[in-house]
Amino acid sequence: MPLFKLRTFKAEKLETDSSGKEKVIQKVFEENLSTILNVDFLKTEHVTSSGRIDTLGIDKNGSPVIIEYKRTQNDNVINQGISYLKWLLDHKADFEKLCQGNNLDVEIDWTSPRLICVSQSYSKFDLDTAEFLPIKIELLKYIIYDKDLLYVDRESQKHERIATSRIFKKAGKVTHVRQLQESYSVEGHLENATVNVREIFLKLQESIKSLDDSILEEPKKKYIAYKLTTNFVDVVIQKSSVKIFLNVPSGKLNDPYNFARDLEKPKHIGHWGNGDYEVNIKSRQDLEKAFELIRQSYNYNK
Repeated sequence: MPLFKLRTFKAEKLETDSSGKEKVIQKVFEENLSTILNVDFLKTEHVTSSGRIDTLGIDKNGSPVIIEYKRTQNDNVINQGISYLKWLLDHKADFEKLCQGNNLDVEIDWTSPRLICVSQSYSKFDLDTAEFLPIKIELLKYIIYDKDLLYVDRESQKHERIATSRIFKKAGKVTHVRQLQESYSVEGHLENATVNVREIFLKLQESIKSLDDSILEEPKKKYIAYKLTTNFVDVVIQKSSVKIFLNVPSGKLNDPYNFARDLEKPKHIGHWGNGDYEVNIKSRQDLEKAFELIRQSYNYNK
């Protein structure tokens, strides 16, 4: 998509620059992994029996992250990534040692490993494969403008997964398919919620989705994530309230009502979800103030 630089009231179109950049994009991501994807870097070119994993990391919630970069049109990073994901789940001890070696004391969430592919563009074959497979694959697209501007976005994908049970039927029976990722649902999070909490969440959900039609709702084990390239708000359903975590650095949130709790001050407080701010919503009257803070997080992360 075109990007423009504004000089007073004159718009100057920035040119894209792809000359040789696919060769260095891995280093750019690895040097800035926390900034771009909110993921801690662990290792580059990790050797396995299935090949070399381009980038290994772990996100703020303990989910292992595999990143593969598509450098040429013929690279099949999706198939490679799935093979590496299977290898990783068969070698959990190796990954745990890697975290320890990087001084990361984190509880690893083996139910939600992430596979991220990074490319300048994707073919219809890539998109169809990602939509068809019964696991979540994150396709990120990047553009470099005028040599020093990097744009990263999530490739448009259907949010639903295609049911594949019939495809694996053989002789009237369903062949066992190994589950690489656990599947969670919004309804599962609402299972034990009171009527009041359910109403608060549904109104909040509607407001968040109204911000942008490209927002992805992704139920996790402990919370429901709302994301663009990375999460901007994580929602935890509790028995008597809805708790949200805003992916905004400490000191960067404009909170005139003093409604949010800064988890970095006076000292770091561990929690599920991304970001440095926590908001507890107990009534529908709290929703308007909470949504203004969510909007700030959305604008910060888009």
